[in-house]
This record gives sequence, structure tokens and C-alpha cells, in this order.
Amino acid sequence: MPLFLVFLIVPIVEIGLFIQVGGWIGLWPTLGIVILTAALGAWMVRTQGRQALAGVRGSLSNLEDPTRPLAHGAMIIFSGALLLTPGFFTDAVGFALLVPAVRDFVMRRAGRRMTVGVMGGAGRPAPGGRPRPARRRPAPSGVIEGEWEEADPADPVGPGAAAGPRPDPGTPPSGWTRH
Repeated sequence: MPLFLVFLIVPIVEIGLFIQVGGWIGLWPTLGIVILTAALGAWMVRTQGRQALAGVRGSLSNLEDPTRPLAHGAMIIFSGALLLTPGFFTDAVGFALLVPAVRDFVMRRAGRRMTVGVMGGAGRPAPGGRPRPARRRPAPSGVIEGEWEEADPADPVGPGAAAGPRPDPGTPPSGWTRH
């Protein structure tokens, strides 16, 4: 229901603002402002979008949590859509979302209503919603586990090996085999 109200109220507000501003300054200046804000908004979204993308790349290359730069990038994209939509109200909201402090405020407010979980084994959310601490692997003990078979000194290929060409008796040992 709230989304329906947004789709109902926003166009009514935009139409009212177009009528008011158009009555004050005229048709052509009103259209000029709409075109100018779209061009300025597209330029600002492009520059801030590059910065947000660099932030995502930086956090991923440093193995940090990319949530914050991704959220900033999503809000920048949303502000671009608002700025390209003709209207004064959507332009005001779009320009506001291009201010990092406003985006941080929106993230804090949205963060209160969201629960973020981590996918995977370690860090999986516990029943209380908080991520569990990652399990530590035990320190290496110096023991290497594996399977082995005792080699027959008469068989140069070794047990279980596929039949193939035998090594030439004149070639020097590789270090991996015994001759």
C-alpha cells in the first residue's frame, strides 16, 4: 500500500509544482530548468558513480566488506533515475541523494529496519540474528595425512601406475624416482 501511495502522490506533487513554477517564470524557463537539472544530474551521477565503483573495487581488493560502497552506488543510481525523470520534486530528492551525508543518513535509517546476514559456513547468522564468529582451524601439527603403497624395487614404474614406457636406463634420475 505505501508504494501505491508513492506512485499516486509523487505525480500529483510534480504536476502541481510544474503549474506553480510555470506560472511564476513561464513555460520556456521551466523547461530549461528541467533540461539543465537532467544534464547536471547525469554529470554528477557519472562522477560519483565512478567514485563509488572505485570504492567497491578497493574494498574487494582489500578483502573488506563492500556493503557500504555498494549501498552508496545503489543510491547514486537511484538518484540518477530521479534526476532524469522530469520534475522538481524528483530532482530535489535526486540531488539530495548525491550528497554523501544524506546517503549515510538514509543507510543508518534503513539499517535499523534491516537484518543483514552472511552466507556460508562461518559467519552464518545465529538464531538471534547476529553472525556467529568464524571457526578457527587448529594449528598445524606437522603431520601430513595421505595414502601410500610400498614400492617394489624391481618395478621401476611403481604399484598402481598405468603401464607405459619404461624410463631409459641411460637417463639420469629426476630426483622424484629411485633408480
